[in-house]
Amino acid sequence: MQDFAARLLAWFDQHGRKNLPWQQDMTPYRVWVSEIMLQQTQVTTVIPYYDNFMARFPRLEILANASQDEVLHLWTGLGYYARARNLHKTAQQVMADYSGVMPLTQAELEALPGIGRSTAAAIVAICTGQHATILDGNVKRVLARVFRIEGRPGQSRTLKALWQQAEQLTPDQRVPDYTQAIMDLGAMVCTRSSPRCQLCPFESSCRAYQTQTIDQYPGRKPKKDLPVRQVTMLVIESGDGILLEKRPQSGIWGGLWSFPELTKEAEVHTYAEKHGLRIRSTVSLPPLRHTFSHYHLDIQPLHLKIADSSGIREPEANATWFKPENPKTLGLSGVVTKILESR
Repeated sequence: MQDFAARLLAWFDQHGRKNLPWQQDMTPYRVWVSEIMLQQTQVTTVIPYYDNFMARFPRLEILANASQDEVLHLWTGLGYYARARNLHKTAQQVMADYSGVMPLTQAELEALPGIGRSTAAAIVAICTGQHATILDGNVKRVLARVFRIEGRPGQSRTLKALWQQAEQLTPDQRVPDYTQAIMDLGAMVCTRSSPRCQLCPFESSCRAYQTQTIDQYPGRKPKKDLPVRQVTMLVIESGDGILLEKRPQSGIWGGLWSFPELTKEAEVHTYAEKHGLRIRSTVSLPPLRHTFSHYHLDIQPLHLKIADSSGIREPEANATWFKPENPKTLGLSGVVTKILESR
C-alpha cells in the first residue's frame, strides 16, 4: 500500500472534519486539552465539555492556577477522571519547568502526566507538522482491518506490529492532515460496529473486507463475567444541604466529591450514632449499577433526612454541605449527579 497516505488524504480533503473547536485558533495548549479529552471518548461527547473548559481556562496559566475541584467540576460526567487530574498537574508542571510554554518534542511531552506515546505524537504532528506517528483506538482498528493484523491490540506482539505499520505509513508531508485523517476514518467510517465500508477509500484493498472478516479485527479479549460489588451510599440531607465527602486521590472517582459509603445497609444506624445524626426519615432511592473495567458496582442509595446539622460530628475534615439549587464548584461523578436528580 505505497499510496496509503495519498488515498487517505484525498478522502480527507473531501470528507474529513476541519471545523472542530480545537481546529480553530489552534495553539499547542488547545490541541493538548482536546487530545486528553478525546482519549477513549467520542468527539460529539467531547465538544460541549471542551467549549466549557476553554471558556473557563482559555490559557494554560489559568488552568494551572485553578483549584483541582474547579477542574474536576468542569469534567463532571466526562468520565476517566484521572485525565482531568493529570491535565491539572501537567499545566502546573509546564508553568514550573517551561515557563508556561508547552514543550513540543516527543520525549518532553511523554514525560508529562497523562501524555503517552500516541498523544505526544498527535500534539507534535498537529502543532509542528513534524513526522510523528499516532496509534489511538481508531487507528488501531483501521490498520488491523486493512492489513489483517492478528491478535488483540493489548498484546505486546500485536501492538508492536501495529506501531511498525503505523510508522511505515505516516508520510513526511501533510503530517497534520494525515494525523487527523486517519483518526477521522476510524471514527466516521471504520467504526467498531456497522462500519461503512462502501465509503472507505480502502474498500478495494482492505484485507479484512475482502475476506469478509471485518468483525474479527481487531481481536478482542474473550468476554468474562465481571465480579459484582455492593455499596450503600448515604444521601444525608439537612437544612444546610446534602453531605458530601472528598474521595482519596487514588482509586475510583479519585479527588471527586461523593456520598458517604457503607458496605452494608444495616450499618446505617451505627454510622448515624458515630457521627451524631438524628434521622427523621429514611427512603430507599432507585438502585443503579455502574460498570468499571474490572467489576460491576451495584449501588443502593439511601436518602436520610436529619433533624439538623448543628450537632453533627463532621465525619472528616474534607466534608461539605452541598446545595443542588446553589451548587458549589465541585467535581462530581456521573453517579452522584444521577442520584441527586433521583431524590
